Amino acid sequence: MTIQASLETALEARGVNPAQFSELMIRLLDNGVLCRDESKREAELYDRYLQVADLVEDYLGVLRVRLLHEARFHSLRLFPPGAEVPGLADPEDAFNSGLRERLNQQEVALILVLRAEYDKALREGQIDEHGQVVLPLEAVSLACKNLLGRPLPEGLVERRALFRRLRQLRLIRTAGDDALEDAESWLTIRPDITSLVTDTVLAELLAGDAPAAETPSAEADPEEETP
Repeated sequence: MTIQASLETALEARGVNPAQFSELMIRLLDNGVLCRDESKREAELYDRYLQVADLVEDYLGVLRVRLLHEARFHSLRLFPPGAEVPGLADPEDAFNSGLRERLNQQEVALILVLRAEYDKALREGQIDEHGQVVLPLEAVSLACKNLLGRPLPEGLVERRALFRRLRQLRLIRTAGDDALEDAESWLTIRPDITSLVTDTVLAELLAGDAPAAETPSAEADPEEETP
């Protein structure tokens, strides 16, 4: 029996057809992240993953791509070979991969600040039942100045692009682009922030020596972004 035939047999036993499996894998490899509460489509794909989790992990294992499944928060995130993943051992023969995409300096800076704010809220018990932290935009801007010595971008277009990118990475939620004009608006930091910034990187940030960061590619479908 061929590998394809074996896979199709295994899928059939789980009630998933090859086209559905292909859709799931393409979505994961293309976006690098999947959160059940992001949209109806992602909820369907996440539930499909649960049906065929072992087959997905076997498939990714061949590619040497690692998958972090945060069952508590119903999220999946892919990491290329060699990436440091909280809770997963790094292979000795790690190497770079095309899945890895370097973020620009502003994106790195904001992600580091949000990770620090998330850790602070965690220590203070300010985490909701979904593992999320809600902060006023003004507090985020102040944290940027205190931790990195730089404010959020003043230009509205630049600021919108920055926060849109973090929404695509499923790291935050905002009330939409218009809310970014109001310093009193709020944003939600999702628990997935801990997957991209390890405790080691966070410690370096707080010590005043924050390094550059890398993350798997995660281009979200514009029509599915959560406001």
